[in-house]
Amino acid sequence: MQVDFYHLTRDPLGGALALIAGKATAGGERMVVVSGDAAQRKALSQALWSASPTSFLANGEADEPHAERQPIILSDQPVAVNGARFLAIVDNVWREGEEAFARTFFFFEDHDREPARAAWAMLGKREGVVRNYWKQDGGRWVRAG
Repeated sequence: MQVDFYHLTRDPLGGALALIAGKATAGGERMVVVSGDAAQRKALSQALWSASPTSFLANGEADEPHAERQPIILSDQPVAVNGARFLAIVDNVWREGEEAFARTFFFFEDHDREPARAAWAMLGKREGVVRNYWKQDGGRWVRAG
């Protein structure tokens, strides 16, 4: 399993998530975006739908009809109702699904580092987990760890 920690210091979460989700879906992957906050999920859904003036990232909630068809599912639980292999955790609370995701993206902001540090340390004790730390450098992401 690969876990990529994205430290948001410049761009808002919606933009960063749209960038990562766009690359994932362009590569044929599906994603589950997890947050326990329904208002945050709604805002992120809008950010995905309006990610670019020329395109959009189709998405829906896990409990809506035909959720299995959506390339991106927003949910409060890490359950791949759409067959996703990618998981994005956007509320800084580590969660795992019953089935392992191939890749997890863990987004956190500068003012809320402790949960991310705890998840990083916990995952460092597991075999078969590759961790990466990404930070924003100007207008691009650079791997820092």
